[in-house]
Amino acid sequence: MEQQKHNRRSQIRGRALEPKALDEVRALLGTSPRRRDLLIEFLHRIQDQYHHISAAHIVALAYELKLSTTEVYEVATFYHHFDVTKEGESAPPPLTVRVCNSITCAMFGAEQLIGTLGQLLGKDVRVQPVPCVGRCHGARVVVVGNNPLERATPELVKATVDAGNTESTLTPHTGYERYRKEGGYKTLAACIKGDRHVDDVIKALEDANLRGLGGAGFPAGRKWRILRDQPKPRLMAVNIDEGEPGTFKDRYYLERDPHRFLEGMLISGWATECEEIYIYLRDEYAGCRKMLLQELAALKSNPPCPLPPIHLRRGAGAYICGEESAMIESIEGKRGMPRLRPPYVAQVGLFGCPTLEHNMETQYWVRDILEKGVDWFTSHGRNGRKGLRSFSVSGRINAPGVHLAPAGITMLELIEEYCGGMLPDHQFYGYFPGGASGGILPASLGNVPLDFDTLTPYGCFIGSAAIIVLSTHDSARRMALNAMRFFEHESCGQCTPCRVGTAKAVKLMERKDWDNPLLEELAVAMEDASICGLGQAAPNPLRCAIKYFPEEFK
Repeated sequence: MEQQKHNRRSQIRGRALEPKALDEVRALLGTSPRRRDLLIEFLHRIQDQYHHISAAHIVALAYELKLSTTEVYEVATFYHHFDVTKEGESAPPPLTVRVCNSITCAMFGAEQLIGTLGQLLGKDVRVQPVPCVGRCHGARVVVVGNNPLERATPELVKATVDAGNTESTLTPHTGYERYRKEGGYKTLAACIKGDRHVDDVIKALEDANLRGLGGAGFPAGRKWRILRDQPKPRLMAVNIDEGEPGTFKDRYYLERDPHRFLEGMLISGWATECEEIYIYLRDEYAGCRKMLLQELAALKSNPPCPLPPIHLRRGAGAYICGEESAMIESIEGKRGMPRLRPPYVAQVGLFGCPTLEHNMETQYWVRDILEKGVDWFTSHGRNGRKGLRSFSVSGRINAPGVHLAPAGITMLELIEEYCGGMLPDHQFYGYFPGGASGGILPASLGNVPLDFDTLTPYGCFIGSAAIIVLSTHDSARRMALNAMRFFEHESCGQCTPCRVGTAKAVKLMERKDWDNPLLEELAVAMEDASICGLGQAAPNPLRCAIKYFPEEFK
């Protein structure tokens, strides 16, 4: 009798493997190796083919990879771009129209557009509000399938949907053959041949004071020296998961001159003797992925010198994966949750190996600094600062976009000299100097130099240099709430101060009267106890709104 009960329990435990689902998964995986670190790539194949991931496919994929169903399910449900349907649930419509509702797009009427499209497009199209898609200069931004539309109107979106234009197109860019003809990869070849010495290359980066340009600002040359002191094998992970609202510089450079980045990346790998390179690209950049696959194939088919293995990995819609250790977890096929440190990724990183982690733009400047010289880079700068900075500028200005300007330039100078001034009938009111997490400053502080460390006394930071310009038509209080909603949505949930703190802050900030002492208590808890920078920086916009824009709270 006991044996019969045990057998019945065994039969009903879990979900049975469906032969049809297994055949479908095997067809999609083809001859690819069944490795755990490819789990997210395989989930993308299912999502792309069927527009959702069913429970049957979860079970089949787990079977094929020899993982538990729970392991596959928890990864699939962690990332926003995977539509996981449970038993008995209907699949979503085959076409999703994503409308960005982050800061800049919200300023230009994203919420109204979401409501209009919901009525205009009908039941066969899903209209989904999403966080920043990295095209803030073209606000409002709508993505029809994989096709991004800038300055979107209801009429433009409707026409695009009706025409079935759901795929992204390649932007004009410098391809491999042209790049080689114009002198590309000569510096890399010189490094490989021994015409350039590693110490000289690293010293050039140190003298130029090239720093991490993804937000942290850690000196690149010092990072290379740290890696060289670590045991082999060593790996490299390149972070192109720029999800900070207001940031789009990496996409801008990648779309135009991908091999300049790739050459800098390969020089970095040579200098630190990394055996393999992993490029982690955010999923929103479908056009960049298509182009990179094409250009990497051209590079590998006719290499200028021996190349290490280069792997292109696809994100799946998780801002937290911009954090270096969360990105590494994602590359390994796991949920993108930040690791506790120490050890640091330079010591124990990707697959347990010492790992050189860099932002894409940091690599982009390596070739120019080595070929044009340190003095070329350091000759730029204002207000006692040296170097160049790529500012992603959006908001109420006439010329939004990526502007390469001297380090230490002020906000007022940037608006007048590079951004064509403010829009007609808009007066400069305030600005985010470093995306959603960088805080908000008033127009009265428009003369503060924009660079690493210069904004710290004001409770802000430059981060990835994502500038969002506010006018008197905007509200710093509402923009701070928008930023906090973003952090609530993107918190990985691993640590309580961030998970609960951002949600509680949103509820308090939605009230007519803010409880400032309680919000400050919450801010201190998030800042002091969160594992990573998301929770630590989340209080910056609310604190700045209270401190610098008191008129909005009367």
